[in-house]
Amino acid sequence: MVETNSNTFDFIVIGGGIVGLASAYKIAQKYPAKSLLLLEKEEHLAAHQTGRNSGVIHSGIYYKPGSYKATNCVAGRRELVEFCKIHQIPHDICGKIIVATDASELPILEKIYSNGIQNGIEDMRYINAEEIKKIEPYCEGIKGIFVGCTGIIDYPAVCEKLSELIQQINPENKILTGYTCKTIIKNESFKTVNTEKESFNGKYLVFCGGLFSDRLAESDQVPIHSKIVGFRGDYYELSEKGKDKVKNLIYPVPNPDFPFLGVHFTRMIHGGVECGPNAVFTFKREGYIKTDFSFRDTLDALSYSGTWRLLFKHWRFGLDEYRRAFSKRLFLNRLKKLIPSLTMEDIEPGRSGVRAMALGADGSMIEDFSIEYSDRSIHILNAPSPAATSALAIGSAVSEMVSKHV
Repeated sequence: MVETNSNTFDFIVIGGGIVGLASAYKIAQKYPAKSLLLLEKEEHLAAHQTGRNSGVIHSGIYYKPGSYKATNCVAGRRELVEFCKIHQIPHDICGKIIVATDASELPILEKIYSNGIQNGIEDMRYINAEEIKKIEPYCEGIKGIFVGCTGIIDYPAVCEKLSELIQQINPENKILTGYTCKTIIKNESFKTVNTEKESFNGKYLVFCGGLFSDRLAESDQVPIHSKIVGFRGDYYELSEKGKDKVKNLIYPVPNPDFPFLGVHFTRMIHGGVECGPNAVFTFKREGYIKTDFSFRDTLDALSYSGTWRLLFKHWRFGLDEYRRAFSKRLFLNRLKKLIPSLTMEDIEPGRSGVRAMALGADGSMIEDFSIEYSDRSIHILNAPSPAATSALAIGSAVSEMVSKHV
């Protein structure tokens, strides 16, 4: 330990989403005699991207072979499923289908299948139109891929279990909610994290700030070459009338120009079926309502050259997404591409989430995970989907990075 002060810890982890908790868990496992503090600004864990995603255990089929996303998703998924079995966390490896509805999508479908082969995805096969119907009777498609190792899960429950285990490993470990990191002060052998309530000293810091990863890096005087821009995703739910039209998970063939998987159907682990999300620029990083607005977040995004370059390059896509965000009928039309029999009565408004998109100054979307070490700090600068599936593998990478400097 650094000192015997009750506000002094060997490690401080900032961020109580699944990546922060998985990183803290892996560090605590590797260094059980050292003390660890995790700070979360909300009153409960998994309040943002972790608790507001689609709750899917991703296979790793989409991602570029050899990328951090591909390797960490596959390894993380397998470890996550085993973790859920051991700790009896609600999950179901129900499988999913990726469905092509037009011949123009077949080359992309083949590329996805090839990625799956190279990434070592198990239980994966092509399916024809008749097989699509057997798996999802209301779905229409000409060809698809069945991915049997995909599933659904309760990610907040994973976070609660990780929190419990972290504190069991060492009684000096603490998980504090309602503590916002305001400033970071560098000292000779430790750093001080100032919150609005208390200050804490840590020999090593790990930042898992999600939507605020860039601002935390700036607070820690770490040079970065990207900025986080938020994209809100709105979901609908299948009503009592429509919910029987989906058995498990149905995905379209994604547009390769965007890091989004497209509007899809997801059976949720605690019941119901969600459909969505869309992807629209949000004027508040944690803006879950269509009219949410933050002057600072808006100024931050719109004063950045990368935002404008992205918007100008993809203005037609962005306009279509905004129109669907405010029109149930337009949203339904997109859903009907996969399930033509859906009606207005089959869907009702659901929840929303915000995805942290890291943009380069040239408007490029930084798709792969990004973890950097700088002066006793580790910053997870970019951890988009499938970060939740990959969290335990990301945590292992963080703990290995720690071991090189402790």
